[in-house]
Amino acid sequence: MALINYVTQVQFEHGAIKLLQAECDRLGVTRPMLVTDAGVRAAGLVDKVLAQLKNASAVGVFDQTPPNPTEAAMRVALAQYRAGKFDGLIALGGGSAMDLAKAVAICSVHEGPLKDFAAVEGGVARITAATATVIAIPTTAGTGSEVGRGSMMILDDGRKVALVSPYIIPKVAICDPELTLGLPPLLTAATGMDAITHCMETFMSAALNFPAEGIALDGLWRGWAHIERATKNPGDKEARFHMMSASTQGAMTFQKGLGAVHSLSHSLGALNPKLHHGTLNAMLLPAVINFNSSVDSMKQANKLARLAQATGLSSGTDVSPAVKAMNQRLGLPSGLGALGVTEDMYPAAIEMAMKDHCHFTNPRIATEQDYVEILREAM
Repeated sequence: MALINYVTQVQFEHGAIKLLQAECDRLGVTRPMLVTDAGVRAAGLVDKVLAQLKNASAVGVFDQTPPNPTEAAMRVALAQYRAGKFDGLIALGGGSAMDLAKAVAICSVHEGPLKDFAAVEGGVARITAATATVIAIPTTAGTGSEVGRGSMMILDDGRKVALVSPYIIPKVAICDPELTLGLPPLLTAATGMDAITHCMETFMSAALNFPAEGIALDGLWRGWAHIERATKNPGDKEARFHMMSASTQGAMTFQKGLGAVHSLSHSLGALNPKLHHGTLNAMLLPAVINFNSSVDSMKQANKLARLAQATGLSSGTDVSPAVKAMNQRLGLPSGLGALGVTEDMYPAAIEMAMKDHCHFTNPRIATEQDYVEILREAM
């Protein structure tokens, strides 16, 4: 069993779910509420988790997390949390369930509307150590939210914003690759490309964080080498192990900041909450790599060449077309247009992207026209 202490504590191994009760005991969580979604519950994973707890009958279950979590859904979950007098949260699922649980953890002890805690509203300083305990159990290998300090939420006013604080990092992530064995091929591909995007985009960021860069490159190697195996053979335990590792490692590198892929995918997801975040990232990544390729910080550190090395390519110029080819081999859509993105969405998406926190950590700061050209290339 690998015990990793980087950002937070991670229990990582096949069968790691068996450690849930011990982790609840360690953290003093005696009456948790489990936050998940209807699909995860239908797959039998809620029952599998509850079976690990000594007093499962005392656990509350909120299973109405939407694909892109909203402030409205958070209020419903928060009301259940308070009514049940729970003392911690278990987030079971993909990034949506984990992000919703983090928002509940904040609002359970802090007064005010959710927007008050958004990073763009100066909310980082308003989130304190009193935030409720979150235990995260991922069932997909993509977002890495189980080790992330952020929560992406759609506010009542329609904006998709980040709640960011070290106090919302889950106190423990229980990463059990066996929980992903039943993930359908297309969702495996989309979430896997989300993880690969995180590794690539954080590595490209100009911020100095050399340990994070090493983690990103290793995570990229694992993801790139195993995503096709995991997609084509869902029961491949070795491939699932490496994909979950790539996902967790990608989020461990968020400390460097993301970039234009995410500023646009956040915005498009806010405009149409049915758009899958990982799929959006996969569509946007090749165009953003091309956009970033000319910037000095990329050239001086030979970043494209190092991305090529991690993915087994011969040259940095091969990286962007290789991502497009990978998307095609995985059976993902051909571009944003195939997802239903239209040019009339550009102005609103770009307006939100220019204010998104990820916009400011791209190695090359995009103008409005730059974003237009990125979107057109990704169509």
